Formats: sequence, structure tokens, C-alpha cells
Amino acid sequence: MILVRWLKFNFVGALGIGVQLASLWLLVSALRVNYLVATASAVELAVLHNFVWHERFTWKDRGGRGVTGRLLRFHASNGLISMAGNVLLMRLFVGRLRWNYFVANLAAIAICSLANFLAAELFVFRKSRR
Repeated sequence: MILVRWLKFNFVGALGIGVQLASLWLLVSALRVNYLVATASAVELAVLHNFVWHERFTWKDRGGRGVTGRLLRFHASNGLISMAGNVLLMRLFVGRLRWNYFVANLAAIAICSLANFLAAELFVFRKSRR
């Protein structure tokens, strides 16, 4: 079951990557927003997108009442991991190492992915103790 959930998590994550990268491109290339501000904004959009899909698809068997609590836990864990991880890694990759912002963001997403899955499985969508 954990393998199926991991595959679902990655499917939703791939969709979220599309949301994040499209948002990042729009903000940086089209609107000329600073890459760190754009990264934080794009991550937030992807986090909200991913929560909705995880709630309805990846962990639908653990849904039901308490969606507000799960959303808050998702932001406190996955949101924080994604936001801090992406912004810090983007600062390193783009600001210090001079990587292309798009490539750097893909690398940051990959690095944060496993921590996000574990946080979602064990904290956000944990099995009910009833």
C-alpha cells in the first residue's frame, strides 16, 4: 500500500511541479519579479494545489472530517519544507552557484520531495487513532 501511495504522491507532485514552474516562469520572465519572491509565491500555489489533490486522491481513504486541521498541518510541514527548502536552495543554486533558475528549481523540488512524503504520511494524513 505504501508503494501505491508513494506513486500517487509523485503523480500529484508532478502536477504540482507544473503549477510551480509555470508560476515561477510567469513571475520571473514575464512579470520580472525577483526570483526569491517568485519562488515563494510559486511554492505556495503548488502547496495549495497539492493539498487539494492529496486530500481527494493520494490519501482519500484518510479524509473526512477535520480538513481544516489537515490543511494547517500540511502548511506547517509540507509548506514549511517546500518553502524553506526551495528558497534556501534557490539562493544557493542561483545566487551563489549561478545556475539557471528553472534548473535550480527542479533540483530544489527533488531534494524536498522525500521529506514532504514522510511528513504527509506520518503527520498530515496520519491514520486515525480511533
